[in-house]
Amino acid sequence: MDELADLFPGYESRFVETSAGKLFARIGGKGPPLLLIHGYPETNVMWHRLAPLLAGSHTLIIPDLPGYGLSDAPESGEDHAPYNKRAMAKAMVELMERLGHKEFALVGHDRGGRVAYRLALDHPQRVRKISTLDIVPTWEMWAGINAKRAMKIFHWTFLAQPFPLPEMLIGKAPVEYLEWKMLAWNGGKSRFDPRAFEHYRAFFKQPARLHATCEDYRAGQTTDFEHDDADRKAGRKIEAPLLALWGATGIPAGGESPLDVWRRWATDVSGKAIACGHFLPEEAPEETAAELLPFLKQ
Repeated sequence: MDELADLFPGYESRFVETSAGKLFARIGGKGPPLLLIHGYPETNVMWHRLAPLLAGSHTLIIPDLPGYGLSDAPESGEDHAPYNKRAMAKAMVELMERLGHKEFALVGHDRGGRVAYRLALDHPQRVRKISTLDIVPTWEMWAGINAKRAMKIFHWTFLAQPFPLPEMLIGKAPVEYLEWKMLAWNGGKSRFDPRAFEHYRAFFKQPARLHATCEDYRAGQTTDFEHDDADRKAGRKIEAPLLALWGATGIPAGGESPLDVWRRWATDVSGKAIACGHFLPEEAPEETAAELLPFLKQ
């Protein structure tokens, strides 16, 4: 993938050993550490429009999750580790520790948001502030499925089917599936930099990484739900201030107020809808930065 465009000029590239394998990360900017965690079906590249707006006040650490982008894609265990969110969160902590950051703020989009809030629950001493982009907790998603939501998030149940069904079907046309899915989340309109889309295509058509993304969703239906359920029953909540941002036409906007949902899971919650779809950092980077920067500076 050497021919792919570098969308982070001047940033350092690092490979860091973790319990989830070797993780790739881009590092740039100046100031306190801020971890940016991408979602499905993208890579670290999804932050390329938002990063310049944050780098003046923060040192940005922008990794590929296990199985995504240029990070390793290890074989998974019975609990779908290292693709369950507890294992991914642990790997993120190890990454930050090995880069010299014991405490940090973090922002997570989509599946990265699920890693982010699991990290805040499992490692509260690490997290100064957390922002989630266009999600509500996994437990809430599964518990709240009805006929309308089931049609919107059919990929949750499809990708969570036992191996090899989703891999076999998507593997027949992985790039076509990727493009259709991403455009479907944006009302059929492409708001992506074509150079970024080339990164997503290059990673998603690799069989081992396609499998890893399915394992991510299998974990969501099993292990991640169980971890959320245990915290919910124990009354454990996220202690760090949490900023929830979501797209006005995204999936969270179609149900109960995301702020009301997050207040069941965190003690200090603020946030709002952004006038865009699912991919806030690429569709509305300026508007997203305008909410993130004051929150992170408080």
